[in-house]
Amino acid sequence: MAQADSKVLVLGALAGVAGISLAVVCYQGFRSRRRASCPGVYLNRSNGQGTGLMVVDGPGLPRGQAEVLERLEALIQCVSELKDEMKSLKNALPTLPDHVREELRGQDEGRRISPLHRTTPTRRKRAAGSLAGPRAGGRSSEEAESEGGYITALTDSEEEEQSDVEQRDEEQPADKLSDLLQRIDRLHQGSESHKRESLNVLLEQREEFGQNSTFLWRLTRAYCDVHDISSTLEEKKTHAETGKKVGEEAVSLNPTCAESHQWYAIMCGIMAEYETVQNKIKNGYIFKDHLDKAIELKPQDPMSYYLLGRWCYAVAQLSWIERKVAATLFGEPPSATVEDALKNFLKVEEIQPGYSKLNYVFLAKCYKDLGQSQKARRMCESACSMNVVSKEDEEARKELDILCPALGM
Repeated sequence: MAQADSKVLVLGALAGVAGISLAVVCYQGFRSRRRASCPGVYLNRSNGQGTGLMVVDGPGLPRGQAEVLERLEALIQCVSELKDEMKSLKNALPTLPDHVREELRGQDEGRRISPLHRTTPTRRKRAAGSLAGPRAGGRSSEEAESEGGYITALTDSEEEEQSDVEQRDEEQPADKLSDLLQRIDRLHQGSESHKRESLNVLLEQREEFGQNSTFLWRLTRAYCDVHDISSTLEEKKTHAETGKKVGEEAVSLNPTCAESHQWYAIMCGIMAEYETVQNKIKNGYIFKDHLDKAIELKPQDPMSYYLLGRWCYAVAQLSWIERKVAATLFGEPPSATVEDALKNFLKVEEIQPGYSKLNYVFLAKCYKDLGQSQKARRMCESACSMNVVSKEDEEARKELDILCPALGM
């Protein structure tokens, strides 16, 4: 815009303001003279005496002039109120950022403290509700303002920041559980003291994560580990019973978790050592059912095939009397052959070659029972080449001490 045009606009604006001011002064002088000559009652819009928006109720003025004076007085009143509001706003502006920061900080602290903050509506929703309220109920927009004097609506950046905070709060428990489970898995691979520490840590966190199946099957595994390293029969039985209950809870909580079925089956097998003959056979059926389910859910887990191979081999070694007892108690005895056991042990080697020292030992046993001595000796050689690290490896070494001489090694 040209500089001359700008000057014209400025002079025009000043002339307009001067005209309004002059009209106001003239009107106020005229009104004071009229009040002195024509006394009347000044009423506000609600017909009560006061100092609101006044209308003269008295004789002496034509109808048209009264309306003009009424509108002019209303204009003066609006200008006066606008000046007061501008003055208040000007005084509030320097401290407004501090008020905003304090309120946001207070809400963030309240959200972190309260466990129910995720169910609390966001401030944008509250602002939308407060803005919709006056439209529905006829209130002015001033009532939609907060106590701090500003509309309670978030900017996009503020809403994104709040969303990030809520997302971090929601992810934190998952991250904590993930870190815990990684620590437990490391302890499971460690020494006897590490295995006991694993059980203690899990028990300390059970109240918080006890409704998570990935937590529960690790707790079942920890009971199994501590059972194996316990020295007294009473302690072993206590860990076995408790671990079986936890395993059953894990399966019930999430029937689609393969590890829950796997470790529950293991605990049922362990409990067979402390049960009556009838319950031993019953636990054997439960063991087989849950191993089948674990393989169905996770068909590439070598441990499930190894355990199933052990079960098949044990069933294949049952005597005629033991089979008759099982048939009498349950109607149908468990059925498996050495060939079934061999198939599962070979599956372990297919998935993970060199899986364990004991897997080679049972491969050798199966080949020996089937009359394949050369393959049996080859499996024994593979087993002897592996180091003794765990108690299971120690068990395998003892088996080899008997098996190798029987094969002429």
